[in-house]
Amino acid sequence: MQTYVVLVNWTEKGIVNVRDTEKRLAEGVKETKNFGVKITNVYWTLGGYDMVAIMEAPDDESISAHLLHICSDGFIRTTTLRAFDKRAFDKVLSKIH
Repeated sequence: MQTYVVLVNWTEKGIVNVRDTEKRLAEGVKETKNFGVKITNVYWTLGGYDMVAIMEAPDDESISAHLLHICSDGFIRTTTLRAFDKRAFDKVLSKIH
């Protein structure tokens, strides 16, 4: 499984319905199974993003499909970062000649 950091911002529709954020998250967690994705942690944050989620997926296509699906409801927009743990990054470094 690959790790992803997902930065979340509420849309205007999302902030108007902010009291439902935990309910929407629970629904999103259920949906992850349909895409082979797992949410390992979620934080509500201050600053440039409203939430940060740490997710795992077998590949870029699975995480992309899941995020497109949940974003299509119109409550959030996301920016996704592929994260590498030390072991995975060692593989990247080993390819540098």
